[in-house]
Amino acid sequence: MKISILNDYHDTVKTLKCFRKLTGHDVEIWNDQAQDVDELTKRLIDTEVLVLIRERTKIRTPLLERLPNLRLISQRSVYSHIDVDTCTRLGIIVSSNQHPGTPSYAAAELTWGLILAASRQIPQQVASLKAGHWQMGVGRSLRQHTLGIFGYGRIGRVIARYAQAFDMNVLIWASEDSRIKAKSDGYKIAESKEAFFEQCDVLSLHIRLYDSTRGTVTAADLARMKPTALLVNTSRAGLIEPGALETALKSGRPGFAALDVYDEEPLLNTQDPLLLMDNVTCTPHIGFVTQDEYELQFTDVFEQIVEYASGNPINVVNPDVLKRRRPAPRN
Repeated sequence: MKISILNDYHDTVKTLKCFRKLTGHDVEIWNDQAQDVDELTKRLIDTEVLVLIRERTKIRTPLLERLPNLRLISQRSVYSHIDVDTCTRLGIIVSSNQHPGTPSYAAAELTWGLILAASRQIPQQVASLKAGHWQMGVGRSLRQHTLGIFGYGRIGRVIARYAQAFDMNVLIWASEDSRIKAKSDGYKIAESKEAFFEQCDVLSLHIRLYDSTRGTVTAADLARMKPTALLVNTSRAGLIEPGALETALKSGRPGFAALDVYDEEPLLNTQDPLLLMDNVTCTPHIGFVTQDEYELQFTDVFEQIVEYASGNPINVVNPDVLKRRRPAPRN
């Protein structure tokens, strides 16, 4: 089969052990970012199986309708960047393992790294030393301070355990079901969303982005935070009301932010306000970008291709397509 892999920025995929699962197939890997429909059509016109790396490229109807050979999209985790209904109409299977019960430990580790880096001003201290200066400021400790976790899902639970190891006070705000779970795990639940934002010294977002959660963190929420507080977002930029974070940071509540996600990605504008603020620590959406995490994720992605080729598609998120799918090509 003709397989295309998009957005492999560092040409990593072919170095993975699991890449051997695609032996015998015609695999083309693209290392750059393209979103223009005409350009993507040119690249993918002969593609039968499309492999996506998370949400780096939006796969919308105008593109899908120009790919007559496409039969399978294989990826892992959320799929809001794919027009699934269009795929169903066109007979294209979307396979996406939701890895129930398995958190992204890489994302959790990056979250904790950002908390440490921003609290202790590590990037700024390194830059100062390299510029020929000594200490540039005084950081803040984590011990006995309050870490707020907004969203008590797979990653949120891991972050809570990390916080305990650092002797932090953990405070949870989440959906009602998640609050019940967090309470049963022994964590303190905030009295209200308002109280949650007021009390946290570090507040980390761990919510999935849906239409219902878009903009769930409002300007009013941010204005309640302490001037010494740190907001951490390794989930999705869309969870925060558009423009609210930049305004809040300029007004001093919260005093600091650590970000791995942005409204526009890849963020290549060096004049973006968030990149120019001294009180913001930024990384380029690397939460899941480790060799170990890639091996884990692409094992699932490639196994979905193997099963499809054998006539047994798995992890199908649009099961209605199985009644009208495009015929599988011969190997």
